[in-house]
Amino acid sequence: MTLESVQKHNVVNVIYQQMKKNIQDGVWGPGGKLPSEAELVATFNVSRVSVRSAVQKLRDLGVVVTHQGKGTYVTRDVARFGEFSDNQPILHLSQEEFEDMRVFRETVEFRCMTLAVEKATDEDISRLEQALSRMLVTKDDYKKYSQADYDFHLAIVKASHNKVFIHVMESLKNIYIHYLQELNRVLGITLESVEAHIKVYMAIKNRDAATASETLNKAMAHNVDVIEESRLLDK
Repeated sequence: MTLESVQKHNVVNVIYQQMKKNIQDGVWGPGGKLPSEAELVATFNVSRVSVRSAVQKLRDLGVVVTHQGKGTYVTRDVARFGEFSDNQPILHLSQEEFEDMRVFRETVEFRCMTLAVEKATDEDISRLEQALSRMLVTKDDYKKYSQADYDFHLAIVKASHNKVFIHVMESLKNIYIHYLQELNRVLGITLESVEAHIKVYMAIKNRDAATASETLNKAMAHNVDVIEESRLLDK
């Protein structure tokens, strides 16, 4: 197997094309395991985000499947895809849109978490727990995970018992889910992300506003850093 080191503008597409060729040529056969993310990053000399985007493009096509904690495997019936199409979207979230959502979340969600710590009822905590549980059982499907992710953050806003915040959050449902889908698709659903949501849930349940805000702030800052790293490396 020969994978060329990538030093080009559209690195995601270059990675995708080389991985696609290996699958079509049988280098990675049906049911076979792909190299680990770390191995692909080292081989291509690109960012983790670029590798994840290329793998996700194959996953969106149904060509590969990822099993949490085990790795990514070529679909056993991959032959049915033949010369599969390259016309799948890679990223649909501009830097401006990403920044707008970050500012919105810092403005609204952080305030709602403080209010939730003060006002959350047993029903509110139960709603948070249910959304979190759905996130845990759908972590191998970024679309279902993103829906549960939105429900988790909506539950925080509802726990604030502020009707204006709730109305705004519900009115932005489609935009918010799209934002989460892009983050979860490109960055991947990591153990750190899952643990951060668990920590936020526990902090709200334990009436600990400082820990809840600190946890969400660190998670969002990490997302910004990884996205920026990807944009710098992929130029």
